[in-house]
Amino acid sequence: MAGDPPRIGTSVAEQTAQDRLEALRASIDNIDTALIHMLAERFRCTQEVGRLKAEYGMPASDPERETRQIARLRALAEDAHLDPEFAEKWFNFVVAEVIRHHRNIADGSTDGSDG
Repeated sequence: MAGDPPRIGTSVAEQTAQDRLEALRASIDNIDTALIHMLAERFRCTQEVGRLKAEYGMPASDPERETRQIARLRALAEDAHLDPEFAEKWFNFVVAEVIRHHRNIADGSTDGSDG
């Protein structure tokens, strides 16, 4: 870790690179933690959407909204210098899970809070 004595046989440049690598990995770990918490909050919201849809007999999926969301997320990805194709794949993966939850809620097989 940063501040640790250099390892035997390791140059100062290599130790500096190792310290930087560890700092970057710590940042990645923090971002991953935030992403998990944000996904959990997103699913709490979509579970409520699923309950409302089930209560009022609405379909589990909304293809028009999904199309709008894909376009919006692709534009956001481009602005953020992220591959829009990746953003779309991520969205489709999440939406498939949301729709599964919505169908389970509508079928009465769960309240949507399962993983």
